[in-house]
Amino acid sequence: MRSFLMTLALCVSLPVLAEQSLVVCSEASPEGFDIVQYTAATTADASAETLFERLVQFAPGSTRLVPALAERWQISDDGLRYTFELRRGVRFHETPWFKPSRDFNADDVLWSFERQREQHHPWHALSPRGFPYFEAMGFAELIDKVEKLDDYRVRFTLKHPEAPFLADLAMGFTSIYSSEYAAQLLKAGTPGKLNSQPIGTGPFVFERYAKDAQIRFRANPTYWAGKPALDKLLLAITPDPNTRLQQLKAGACQIALHPRPTDIADLRQEPKLKVLELDSLLTAYVALNTRHKPLDDVRVRQAINLAFDRQAYLRAQYGEGNASLAVAPYPATLPGFDQGLQPWPLDQARARQLLAEAGHAQGLKLSIWTRPGGGPTNPNPGIGAQMLQADLAAIGIYSDIRVFEWGELIKRAKNGEHDLVFMGWAGDNGDPDNFLTPNLSCAAAASGENQAGWCNKDFDQLIREARRVTEPDRRAALYREALLIFHEQAPWIALAHPKQFAVLSKDVEGFVLNPMGSNNFSQVRRMK
Repeated sequence: MRSFLMTLALCVSLPVLAEQSLVVCSEASPEGFDIVQYTAATTADASAETLFERLVQFAPGSTRLVPALAERWQISDDGLRYTFELRRGVRFHETPWFKPSRDFNADDVLWSFERQREQHHPWHALSPRGFPYFEAMGFAELIDKVEKLDDYRVRFTLKHPEAPFLADLAMGFTSIYSSEYAAQLLKAGTPGKLNSQPIGTGPFVFERYAKDAQIRFRANPTYWAGKPALDKLLLAITPDPNTRLQQLKAGACQIALHPRPTDIADLRQEPKLKVLELDSLLTAYVALNTRHKPLDDVRVRQAINLAFDRQAYLRAQYGEGNASLAVAPYPATLPGFDQGLQPWPLDQARARQLLAEAGHAQGLKLSIWTRPGGGPTNPNPGIGAQMLQADLAAIGIYSDIRVFEWGELIKRAKNGEHDLVFMGWAGDNGDPDNFLTPNLSCAAAASGENQAGWCNKDFDQLIREARRVTEPDRRAALYREALLIFHEQAPWIALAHPKQFAVLSKDVEGFVLNPMGSNNFSQVRRMK
């Protein structure tokens, strides 16, 4: 109770906010602000959705592509050349640490991609975390060259056709940075400030970050799409979902992200609140680290899948009708889902038999990793981990539960220190590839983003071929083959496809849930 009271007091004691200010109770701290180094949705909320922009973007609440920093584009008939005409008159943010001398132009696009693509680029080795999306999705091998045709035209030439390429360019890792600001930092010998004092072209300007407490932004007065209605935006970092709701009801914040699904029915009865709900592109799973023995044995992984009571987990975590049981890495609404694919049954006798065949009749020991607090894919981490622990004990797998703060959990899981780790994924572009390549490809295993460390050559070949095929039926057939391999090899416990929820004060307008799981506040306003 002590930590709850301290957190609530901190939020309530915030200064009285201006009429067009918004406080959002968010679930976790960002990993940093240099978005190309990270993959967490909380990091995207604090950077890609507020500070940065890309050549193209998704229309609010949808996967439909619309112009952003590029006003228009052309794609060659062979699918290899993408030519973008850039928007003129776009200004980078002006802050106490940077004052731009010019508008956004093609040099910034080249710098943003070449930094990740070219190993000899002066900034390439300055990223402590590497470039996880760029690496996992094979962009260095895909892009043959990026050319500046003139100050406001750039051309990407690919080595082969890539069906989701345009949608990929709307993802956070393709955000456009100021090459002028980068040059200033490099000259001063302070490249780390790119991650702590970010500069972009987005609707909000970064002011300051109090670690694990709050992030403050102000409206971008020169934003090309028009100054946001909100003068101030504050993300109050509140890992516990109960505390988020208490702060919302107390008026200390106006949006509470990711309430527990089991609380939704009661929240709908609150007269001063409104609940938003969306069938999102979310997947909850447990990654089984195949780099650790005995999880490198498919029989052990299958036994774990047979031992876990997913239906009981679904009821305990999400309540009635707030999530569907997962069978594959992505929801059934996306192309290539095999409708004949069945979830692993609850069969502990068969699980014990498989363990015995693998040489573990006397049992074995593993660790289960999870996080504190809760988010959309893991609303109640403690209960979920305990349920898995109990079911595994029933077949002779004894485990200890280890709890890590979100950023630490991601870092350690990327290093492959875990045995089993609860994770979730929000699709970034509405394409099946975005669930498979960043999470399950061999390239993602090498980079650490594939927390299962699973590299299956047949699966990898199928998803690589599917990226190169533009004919929808052929792509779907390839994905169906890949999903069969995934299911049989069992590198995950596929848990659920949850709905997404947010709770708002009645005076908040213009906020829409994003099926990709991130949150954008550029269209939000407070009603008088």
